[in-house]
Amino acid sequence: MNIIQSIVNQPLAQAAAAAPEQASPWTSLIMMVLMLAAFYFLLIAPQRKAQKQREKVQNSLAVGDEILTGTGIYGRVVGIKDDRITIALDDGRMTIHKSVVEKKAESADKPASLN
Repeated sequence: MNIIQSIVNQPLAQAAAAAPEQASPWTSLIMMVLMLAAFYFLLIAPQRKAQKQREKVQNSLAVGDEILTGTGIYGRVVGIKDDRITIALDDGRMTIHKSVVEKKAESADKPASLN
């Protein structure tokens, strides 16, 4: 019986001695904070910056500006009333919501018909 106990106990004792120490709870907390900070700086901050830039463009629109909407429509602003903008297209006019305006169109961005 003594031989069996020594055969069983020896691997158990070695496994217990080789077991890693428990990590500090502070390590887990620090890793979580670092991951959240990376998430913020890589995803949220650039998105907020782009949104502020879009709002700045939308609030600075004036009659005569060439714009590009979020759906890819180019037009010239012919009227602004509250949150609605009327734009002139090649074949007529269209009224859109101010939030749809993505940016002011540069001359290189505009199709030939609007230049």
